Amino acid sequence: MKRHILAFALAAAMPFAASAADGIKYNYVQGGYVATNTDAGDADGWGLRGSVAVHPNFHLFADYANQKIDNTSVDFDQWRVGGGYNRSISDRTDFVGQLAYEKLDAGAGIKAEGYSAEAGVRSMMTPNIEGYAMLGYQDGDDFDGDAYGRLGAAVKFNQNWGAAAEVKLVNGGDTQWFVGPRFTW
Repeated sequence: MKRHILAFALAAAMPFAASAADGIKYNYVQGGYVATNTDAGDADGWGLRGSVAVHPNFHLFADYANQKIDNTSVDFDQWRVGGGYNRSISDRTDFVGQLAYEKLDAGAGIKAEGYSAEAGVRSMMTPNIEGYAMLGYQDGDDFDGDAYGRLGAAVKFNQNWGAAAEVKLVNGGDTQWFVGPRFTW
């Protein structure tokens, strides 16, 4: 009887026992240039991002960006903090699902907050190049919900240092960009 219980417990734990695919790391920090292009105007500035694995299949992440709207003195801050689940689906590819709280603050009482949910894949395309594709949805009380896609890549120069780039295409035509160095551990 004890063997049956042990076998059942191991079988139930199997979906959570997988770790990240070879070469994919969920411990990193990166900073760099950010830009937003919208019908209402364009903005650019700087941003910081980070992620830390808290379990072989779970990670926490946070993003911050400060951008100034072109030809104005208005700037705004964007925050995103959340958690994610990752599961290896092949030797070089992970399925990734993430949930996040998001906030925008432009000062003078102009604020918006909400959430996002996304799912996609991260894959080691070569030993030094990682790519990802995510589909998501963001919504909140202060803005209408929108679907979006995120495409990104990271080039690894060595075990710890590399460069990352991303584009986020929001339904309706808004585009957000990020590019900068990444430190991975």
